[in-house]
Parts: sequence; structure tokens; C-alpha cells
Amino acid sequence: MSVKAYLGLGGNLGDPKVAIAAALRTIDARTDCTVVAVSRLFRTPPWGKTDQPDFLNACAAVETELSARRLLDLCLQTEREFKRERAERWGPRTLDIDVLDFGGTTHGDEALTLPHPRIAERAFVLVPLADIAPDLAIGGRRVAERVDALDQGVIVPVTQDGGWWR
Repeated sequence: MSVKAYLGLGGNLGDPKVAIAAALRTIDARTDCTVVAVSRLFRTPPWGKTDQPDFLNACAAVETELSARRLLDLCLQTEREFKRERAERWGPRTLDIDVLDFGGTTHGDEALTLPHPRIAERAFVLVPLADIAPDLAIGGRRVAERVDALDQGVIVPVTQDGGWWR
């Protein structure tokens, strides 16, 4: 059985555009995952720890046969392949991949909370997610409604469409 999941991707070290694109191609090449939509790529200011370079962020919709936990494991494995180091919370990184939503289900344990617990306060996630899933409901509100309520002035698209990753 296939489930549609949404991933948030970002990075601010090395060449994040190349890393995000390669990560998406890695996920799409699997037999149990298909990338079905990708947002534009956005330049965003750092969040949480602000004394670091700007990030590039995107979101992707993935049809997957994996469980939510196995999809998270795949995301973490892919981060490691791209030299992700977890030295400090919200610190700089080559690649970050978060599972944002998994078929609209709710889940919570020490490893994975769905939907992503801080999605509603993060414009750097919601703006790209609105590109591919404006009607997706997170916490009872559509992504597009959540975006309309946010200050988006510092989030700038750097690609014209979602085809940049191929």
C-alpha cells in the first residue's frame, strides 16, 4: 500500500542546491519511493540559531511503501551520505530532511512526531510546502491559510518551478 508523505529539505553548507537535488534523486531511484512533486527552491534566513549563512529550502511529495519510521530512517541515512553532522541544534548543515506529514496520520514517540511538531511556526517549511500542497491540512488548517498568516518577506524563490532537481 502506498502513502503520500511530505518532506522538508534544506541546507546551508557546501552547495545545498546540489545536495538537495541529489538527495531527491537518491530517494526517487528507490523501488519503494517515488518523488511525485517538488517545490521551487527558496533562500531563507536561518531559524533558531541566526549567526550562520542563509539556507536553501524545498519540500517534496513522495509516494512510498515504507512505514513512517522507515521513511525517517531513509531520510537520516541520506543525510549521513551527504556528510550531515549534528554538532549543534539548529546549526549549519549540508543537508536536512524532515518528514513533515505521512498520509495525514498522527504519531508521536521519541524518534518521530507527525505531523512535524514545529511546522506551523516555520515559514521556511510552509512556503515551499504551499507550492505543492496548499490544501494539505496540518492541525486542522490548510497550509495555504497558515502561509497567509506568516511574514514571507524574507523567503525568496531562487528557481522558477519544481523541475530544478532533475
